[in-house]
Amino acid sequence: MPQGNDVEHSNDPESASTYECLQCGAIVESDAHPNTCDCGGQFTNRAKSLE
Repeated sequence: MPQGNDVEHSNDPESASTYECLQCGAIVESDAHPNTCDCGGQFTNRAKSLE
C-alpha cells in the first residue's frame, strides 16, 4: 500500500535520482551517480538512508 511519503518512480531505473554533496550541500539530479562535487566532496543519493 502506498505511503504519503512515497516518491513516484523512485525505483524506476529510467528516472533520475537526486544526489546531495555531503561537504557543501549542493543538490543535483542525475541518471548515474555523479561521483564527486566541484568542491571535492562526495555525493550521496538522497533516497538512501545514511544510517
